[in-house]
Amino acid sequence: MRAAAEQLAELLGRVPESVSALKPSEDGWRADVEVVELERIPETTSVMASYRVSLDEEGELLAYERIRRYTRGQIDRRT
Repeated sequence: MRAAAEQLAELLGRVPESVSALKPSEDGWRADVEVVELERIPETTSVMASYRVSLDEEGELLAYERIRRYTRGQIDRRT
């Protein structure tokens, strides 16, 4: 996961902040990674994004897509 996070950081120009999900898939792994897209003051108003990344069995990044944008202080109302 660390190697994939580094690859994603290179592509996005931003360092991933956390991994919110990690699941095995048919051809490796799938992870949801949280990234700060726009830093603001106060921090609770910073714009965050969730990216879904697909990794092969060795942890190499195969694909990524942004699945959500939100403010850091926002509570997720999805169930």
